[in-house]
This record gives sequence, structure tokens and C-alpha cells, in this order.
Amino acid sequence: MDYKQNLNDQEMVRRQKMEDLREKGIDPFGHAFQRTATSQSLKEAYDKYSKEELLEMNIKASLAGRIMTKRGKGKVGFMHIQDRNGQFQIYCRSDSLNEQEYEIFKKGDLGDIVGIEGDLIRTDMGELTLKATKYFHLCKALRPLPEKFHGLQDKEEARRHRYVDLIVNEDSRKIAFQRPKIIRAFQKFFDNKGFVEVETPILQPILGGANARPFVTHHNALDMDFYLRIATELPLKRLIVGGMEAVYEIGRLFRNEGMDATHNPEFTTVEAYLAYSDMGGMMDLVEECFRFLCDEVLNNRHFEYQGNLLDFEKPFKRIHMVEAILEQTGINFFEVASLDEALSLAKEYDINVENHQRAFGHVVNLFFEKYVEQTLIQPTFIHGHPLEISPLAKKSKDPRFTERFELFINKKEYANAFSELNDPIDQRERFLNQLREKELGNDEATEMDLDYIEALEYGLPPTGGLGIGVDRTVMLLTQSDSIRDVLLFPHMRHINK
Repeated sequence: MDYKQNLNDQEMVRRQKMEDLREKGIDPFGHAFQRTATSQSLKEAYDKYSKEELLEMNIKASLAGRIMTKRGKGKVGFMHIQDRNGQFQIYCRSDSLNEQEYEIFKKGDLGDIVGIEGDLIRTDMGELTLKATKYFHLCKALRPLPEKFHGLQDKEEARRHRYVDLIVNEDSRKIAFQRPKIIRAFQKFFDNKGFVEVETPILQPILGGANARPFVTHHNALDMDFYLRIATELPLKRLIVGGMEAVYEIGRLFRNEGMDATHNPEFTTVEAYLAYSDMGGMMDLVEECFRFLCDEVLNNRHFEYQGNLLDFEKPFKRIHMVEAILEQTGINFFEVASLDEALSLAKEYDINVENHQRAFGHVVNLFFEKYVEQTLIQPTFIHGHPLEISPLAKKSKDPRFTERFELFINKKEYANAFSELNDPIDQRERFLNQLREKELGNDEATEMDLDYIEALEYGLPPTGGLGIGVDRTVMLLTQSDSIRDVLLFPHMRHINK
């Protein structure tokens, strides 16, 4: 098949220019180029100087980047090239470049990548500019960039072609560079607290650590099926048993579930475990962590997100799940004595209870999800989750509930933590209950992990554990509305071309 038959006119012209470069002895796809500066370093160092001062200083520099704008005709022209930090103006004159270099400049297309050696000047219009004395063609762009004023307006198209989105969308570039800074801030916080960063296996033979539907893969050499991990919890707690006392991991998790503005099938979390702590200690740690992130990333503990002014300065509200439901519905589940009474209330309040959810704790959680979640705007710790949805947390004084909390901000969960269950006999029974739920149709129920129970039998000290959603936190701190905007390569539905 002739590859040219599907090309549009612009693409045909660019391929002809590629051949023209070859005829001149120039590789259309270039060679290494030694830069001495970036757009940012030049602006930071010399933006304060006047036109006359720069002329006297005689600054030489080498820049490289992608042609984003181009204008001029005859013997003089201007263009802006873009590197990782932004754009910088280039001034080209036929009497400052040799004949071939100026001809390559004139025939260059938007999107081409070039290297420039030159003198730093300030134009009559006041813009810091590099006056080219040498021009190097580094790479021919065979496809045109989106039109200047249209760009990638289609969000889905931008996410499918992130490489183009990063070229033409300054906001996307900012998020791409901000995300690793936020992850470094997480590391800095936990490192400063004495935690040790560790790595645990992504391939796990037993489903555990959370309630979620997994991805399954097969290891040929071992002839075994493995799950892509849905949580890092159980391996990390084994390390606490081993005496490491304070550990954390920032890593990818994989859940074979639905996708929306805050869910992607693979996502990043930070999980941390601290020996001799508990749910209360984890609340203090999470609250301190979010304040640290606000200070480190935004230098501000008050900011607007999705139309709500959030306050991270004042103490986070702490309220039991039952009390939160009571505030919104008038129902006090502490006083609900039987499952039948709970199911009757669910029917009265139009809450659908699936077969595997016919338990007191599930009904409580369904009430919370329907009537409370959407009211939680300011940072709020909801604690005291029911036993049935918390198979790895210690029981409260009321054994129907556990020492577990979730942090909600702007109606969404950002963190999950608890006093870790360290009673191996109780843990075995919880696993058995999860197996019963799986038999009733709960695909998200965990499996029996006998090795983890054996680890507990060696003794897990009283421990606090937490997990924070990194992607949602990046969304919060970068003012992003969708998780797919803070992931460089989000999963997208396949489309036929």
C-alpha cells in the first residue's frame, strides 16, 4: 500500500520538504545539539536588563525547541520556539545567517524542532530575544500542529494524543510538571517523619488489602494466575511484623472497575503504617500531611476548588458515621437493634440492598453514601465504619463498628485509615466472612490469606495504617476536574479509525 494515499495536502507538502532537506545534505531528523540555556534560565537571568545593557553585555546562548509561531518575509523574520519551560523569541536575518540556514528558516514549518545559536538582545517592542547567528534543523514535523486558536478543544482527543496536548496546551504541561513535585512532597513529608520508603510486589497470588474487583494475569514459568495488586496493605503490614516499624510506599494499584472523573483502572496511592499508633494517630498524620502539601505546593492553606472555598487551616471536622447519618436523616443507627429493623429503614428511605449487602453494616454504609457524602465539602474525617465493610480494622467498643476513618474533601474520599487489626483469630474469622460474601455474589470480597494470618501470629504491634489517593490529591492541588487530566496516559475506550 502506498503510504501517501491517505495523506492530506499539508502532510504531502511536509514530506516534500523532508526530501528537499535530504537533497541539501541535511538529515531531516537531525543529530544531537548542545544547549547552553533554556527559555526559563535566560528570562530569569536577563529579563531585568535593558536593551542597551544587554547589547553591552554581549551574551551568547544556544537554545533548542519546537517552532510555535513564525512571521516575516524577505530578509527578516521572527519565530517563537518552545522548550520544556515555555516559549522564547528568535530573530533571524539573512545577513546574520548563511544562505542555506536562512533558506531552511524560511521553509521551516510550525512544529519543526530547531537549534539556535545567537546573541541575546531586547527588541524595540521590549521582548527578550535571541538573534540567530547559526541555525540548525533538528527534526522535521510531518504532521501539522492543531490550529492556534482551536488547539485540542476536544478533551477526549487531547487525552488520546497527550503528546500533542503537551505541545499546544500550557495547562497540561503545568500539570505534567506539577504532579512529580507533589509526589516528591509526599516523600519529603513521610521521610521527615522517619518512615522508610519500600517496594512491594505488584503481582500477588491472593486478593487482599481492599474490597475491589481485580485484574488477573498468568505467569507462564510458574503456571500460576496472579492478581495485579488492588492494595499494598498486607505486604506492608508484614514489614511491621518484621520490625521495620514505620514504612510507606507510593505505587500503582489496579482495579477492574468503572471509570469516571475520579476513577481510573490504574491509579497511584501512598500507604503508610506506623507501629504503636492507631486511628487517632493516623488522623493527626493525615491532617498534618495535607497542610504540608498545601504549604509545599501552593504556599496557601485556603483555595477554591470546583466552586467551593476550602479551608485547610482550621482543624478538620471529626464525626462518627452514625452521627453524620443522624444529622442528615434523623436516624440513629446506634439504637437500631436488628437487621430486620435496618432493612425496613432502607426500604422506607428507598435504598436498594443487594443480596450480599443484607447485613447491618452494609445498610449503614448505604445510608451514608446516599445521604451524607454529598454534604461533605470542608475536610472531614468520617470514622467508625461498620465491621462488614472493614475486614482489616480493629473493632470499636460497639463491636458492630471499627476504628476506621475516611477523609472527605469536596464530596470525595481522599484517604482511608484505621487501627490495624492485629488479632489473628479475629482476622481469620473476618476472612471467612469475606468468603461467604463472595459466595453470595460480592466480586469485590477479599480472599483467605493464610500467610498473612501466620504473620499476625508472630505478633503485629498495635499499628495505625493509612492510604491517600495521590491522583485525587493532584487533582485538588492543580485545580483539575478529571483524573484523566492528571494522568499522562489515562485509559481510554478504543476507537476504530
